[in-house]
Amino acid sequence: MTTITTKAATPTEWDDVQRALTGGGDGASCQCVWPLLRNKDWNATTKEQRVEILRDEITNGPPPGIVAYVDGEAAGWIRIGPRPAQARLAYTRAIAAATQEPFEDGSVWAVTCFSVRRDHRGKGLNAALLAAAVEYARDAGARLVEGYPVDTAAVKVSSNDLFHGPLSTFVGAGFSVVGELRSGRPLVALDLAS
Repeated sequence: MTTITTKAATPTEWDDVQRALTGGGDGASCQCVWPLLRNKDWNATTKEQRVEILRDEITNGPPPGIVAYVDGEAAGWIRIGPRPAQARLAYTRAIAAATQEPFEDGSVWAVTCFSVRRDHRGKGLNAALLAAAVEYARDAGARLVEGYPVDTAAVKVSSNDLFHGPLSTFVGAGFSVVGELRSGRPLVALDLAS
C-alpha cells in the first residue's frame, strides 16, 4: 500500500523540492519560477538564476509550495501562495479578464503549478498536493484560492502542458468554475470563508 504525505517547502526540504521538480516535464529548468516573472524578466533568466530565485524564496519564506512524498520519497510539488506575489498573473490578460478579484488583494491565493515525477504519476499526487495546498492557504488566512487548470475532457494536451493541473482535480477538491481563460482553460475558485 502506497503512503502519500506532504510537507511545506522550507529550507530543510530544499533537496526534496529539487527531486520533485525533476523526473519529467520542465520543472528542472523552470524551477517553478515562471509564475513569479513577467515574460521579459523570465526570458532574461538562466536555469541557474531560476534555481537561486527559488532557493531565496524558500529560504526567506513563507513556503511557496508543498512537496508530496510517496513512501518517504519526494515525488511531487505544487506552487501556492498569495496571488500578488505571483507577478505574471496580473499581466496575463486572460486571467485579468476572467477573475472577479482585485490583483492587489493578498487574501486571494493562487495555485499555479504542479510537478509530479513521471514514475509517480497516476497515484493521486495532484489531489493530495491540492488538498494540502488548500489547507495551507486556509491556515495562513487566505479568503479564496484560484486555479487555472486544463479541462482534459475538452482539449488534448501532453503531460508537459498539465503543469496547471487538470480541471477534474480542482473540481474534486470543491473548486467551482468561475470564468474562462480560453477554450479548455477555465478559471476556478474555492471560497475558504464559507
